[in-house]
Amino acid sequence: MRDNIKGGALTETTLLVLLALHRSNHGYGIMKFIESSTKGRVVLGAGTLYGAIQALEKKKWIVLNSKDEAQNKKKEYIITELGQQKVKEELQRMEEIQQLALSII
Repeated sequence: MRDNIKGGALTETTLLVLLALHRSNHGYGIMKFIESSTKGRVVLGAGTLYGAIQALEKKKWIVLNSKDEAQNKKKEYIITELGQQKVKEELQRMEEIQQLALSII
């Protein structure tokens, strides 16, 4: 998962995983959320997803949801406040690009 650190841009995978985790979710649930939300345009393999999850945990943008872990055998993750802030920053960046494009075309 290579996010453009200098420009602040997130990869599509990163953004989609963060959006999928506004509610506590496990890996398979994240994959299904992304596939459904993108109408099948994006289908993540397990390796891609779990690589993204590991990277997001390192950045502290998501955490293991310990409340759900006690009740469920599957590991569930949830977005942190820092992760939510990154999503907002990305949406602002994307809006600026859209406005630029609309001013040109």
